[in-house]
Amino acid sequence: MKISRYHLAAFVAFFIWGFFPIPLRWLAGYPSGQILFFRVLFSLVLLLLIHGVARRDTVRQTWRQWRAAPAPERRRASVSTVVGGFLLTANWLLFIYVVNQVSVQAGSFAYLICPILTSLLGFVVLGEKLRRNQWLAIGLAAASCALLGSGEVRTLLMSLVVASTYAAYLISQRRLQGYDRLVLLTVQLTLSALVILPLAPLLGAQPSAGLHDAHLLSTVVLLSIVFTVLPLFLNLYALNVLPSGAVGIFMYINPLLSFLLAFLYFGEKASGLELGAYGVIFLSIVLYNWRPAAKV
Repeated sequence: MKISRYHLAAFVAFFIWGFFPIPLRWLAGYPSGQILFFRVLFSLVLLLLIHGVARRDTVRQTWRQWRAAPAPERRRASVSTVVGGFLLTANWLLFIYVVNQVSVQAGSFAYLICPILTSLLGFVVLGEKLRRNQWLAIGLAAASCALLGSGEVRTLLMSLVVASTYAAYLISQRRLQGYDRLVLLTVQLTLSALVILPLAPLLGAQPSAGLHDAHLLSTVVLLSIVFTVLPLFLNLYALNVLPSGAVGIFMYINPLLSFLLAFLYFGEKASGLELGAYGVIFLSIVLYNWRPAAKV
């Protein structure tokens, strides 16, 4: 297979996301809601600037596309966008909490099982077909969860909740084929900001205090630019040419790097039971992505 700049873009996007726990841990002393508030705010401002400077035609085209669609499609697109915004916000909040308050391993495990969980939800919700080896992979993933659950129930439950919110987000977005993803993300973050602003005290966020905290602001700006908008751009750039299946393979770079960080950088430990569970999930990933050779 020839490696193109689109493959490189996908690789770099997920490579960047693999190091996401490092700047998050710099903010371990802050409430998860405070980090989420400023991450959403700065990411939204960045996206609005990008659209205003370089993507105005794309925004107009997406608006005209939605206006020209039949009423049922407009309703479906609107509901999927709103639901997706809430799910993405919940996922970001939960992931921040898990990495900073539970463990990097728990956050990594969530995104390791996410593609398999997404396929299972696709089968249940959208009626998508699964090959025999993919069903076996889902069974192995369930076995790995059972192994983890027998050792640390809280870690397993938090990983499953994070994975479920993102898998549900991906399923909700499959109903939005043909629309510009970055424009939709901007709409979703706008809705997220409108929800988070009045709920800030309940989430533990203190916007006025945060605006005078140089460490918080500088780190969240880094999160927004380097770990949110940049990899999103690279991922969308890759998806312009590469099939989603090809890009999906690169998705595993993210949690695998995070696992390495958990053990080598953050000094986290894993029991023999947990290592066995991780081994089972790695086997399920290989099995899930295996395609039998076509018969001649």
